Amino acid sequence: MSFKNIVRELRGRNKANGRRGRSHIAPEGSSSSSPSADGCFDQSVWVDLPPELLLDIIHRIESGQTSWPGRRDVVACASVCKAWREMTKEVVKVPELSGLLTFPVSLKQPGPRDDSIQCFIKRERATGIYRLYLGLSPALTGDKSKLLLLAKRVRRATGVEFIVSLSGKDFSRSSSSNYIGKLRSNFLGTKFTIYENQPSPVDSGRSFNKKLSQTMRVSPWVTSSTHSYSMASILYELNVFRTRGPRRMQCIMNTIPKKRGLIDFWSGNLGGESVVKEPLVLKNKLPRWHEQLQCWCLNFKGRVTVASVKNFQLMAAAAEAGKDMNIPEEEQERVILQFGKIGKDTFTMDYRYPISAFQAFAICLSSFDTKPVR
Repeated sequence: MSFKNIVRELRGRNKANGRRGRSHIAPEGSSSSSPSADGCFDQSVWVDLPPELLLDIIHRIESGQTSWPGRRDVVACASVCKAWREMTKEVVKVPELSGLLTFPVSLKQPGPRDDSIQCFIKRERATGIYRLYLGLSPALTGDKSKLLLLAKRVRRATGVEFIVSLSGKDFSRSSSSNYIGKLRSNFLGTKFTIYENQPSPVDSGRSFNKKLSQTMRVSPWVTSSTHSYSMASILYELNVFRTRGPRRMQCIMNTIPKKRGLIDFWSGNLGGESVVKEPLVLKNKLPRWHEQLQCWCLNFKGRVTVASVKNFQLMAAAAEAGKDMNIPEEEQERVILQFGKIGKDTFTMDYRYPISAFQAFAICLSSFDTKPVR
């Protein structure tokens, strides 16, 4: 029996036992009690595996399934029982170290340091829904693309909101299981604020350092509080005279400190106060003017194929990257987020450390709703 079938069988038995519960009464002397006992015995054989053997099994599954949909086997390991879940949490690394997105919490953790995670966004104009997929492009990944997040555009009296959720059927902000956060614009469409449905590091106070020390392992969603807090601001320079030229934007990452944003964020001993006072600032990389093509150009390394005013690349602002921190010029010029058009209502999004998939998605959503800007 393959490991996938074993996990599927165990999950089925867990659900069946959960539905039946302790209140189930079988007739005395009936044959129905025997299969139940045998099922519990068979299940205990897998549940009570020696830790060394269980660790080896999960290591093999984790290393063998590095892309979706095969990555579902790793998620299945965590859903068998408590022992398997704890072992899976020890084996599966955060995106910063593995470059992989496995559990929902990975969407709020920083991307990899050495490479970028490549995604694409599909826009549905009729419904105002934007879908974020993991993959190179729809043409290359097809049905193997993993749906990560969805956003619904909602018009308000004072501006526009994008509600970000894990489910396309539930965009309610009262749903703590699916609601991730939102992007809100001002009336002019030149300033956007990203709100996350999670306690702010400032509100966490003394427990913030403890939480940071645990981020190298997979952890569940924080459900103790459902209020939103401002985690980033996106500013577009208003172009009053509508002169021709590239957009200018900057992102103030309120929860990422500038001094450690590029080098060592999650593994450092940070306090909530310094995160707020000195945030990391990202600015768009200015394109160069191409005389022959008569347009502004950026090197997207083949990931963007259609010219659009929405296309951009973000990197740490030179002033924020700091002369005092002695960061190499290569590091300062590194693109942290890039976004661009590849077809009708289809865009690519590549992001890396220190921002997360949710933060990157929210920043890209702002590009869809800006008013005349420069």
